[in-house]
Amino acid sequence: TAALRSALERFSGPVPPDEEAAARVAFLELKAALNTGTVRAAERGADGQWHANAWVKSGILLGFRLGRVRPAATGGPFPFYDKDTYPLRRIGPDDGVRIVPGGSAIRDGCYVAPGVVCMPPMYVNLGAYVDEGALIDSHAFVGSCREVGKRVHVSAGAQIAGVLEPV
Repeated sequence: TAALRSALERFSGPVPPDEEAAARVAFLELKAALNTGTVRAAERGADGQWHANAWVKSGILLGFRLGRVRPAATGGPFPFYDKDTYPLRRIGPDDGVRIVPGGSAIRDGCYVAPGVVCMPPMYVNLGAYVDEGALIDSHAFVGSCREVGKRVHVSAGAQIAGVLEPV
């Protein structure tokens, strides 16, 4: 984690064109760590207080700076365009996450633990951490870099706004 943090901090400002490949590698490592939950945008300190990991947020923003707008996967007749660095996350049966059909989306770069239930339509944004047994109910939104605890029910229509900016 220290090496990843150092690499991302190196690219906290403008990325020179000859460094873009290295920046993309660091960003992809961050996204993989966010997907597995080994790195989090926020953590509880030894004192019990939560604090943001500014270097993680900076790395997430790096992904937006590196990304190019491209056609995104669609679930219907309307076209969508988004940064190619943040596609929708692919979740399979081995992940242990229940996604009920009907228009839900989970963005790549967030952790969704086994036992989470996703009722349509719902959305989990990048950098979020959704812990075991949580229920993200219909029309609910879990914003960027938000933490949802074990067995928490995010009620239908609830919006937990993101906290990506400012770093």
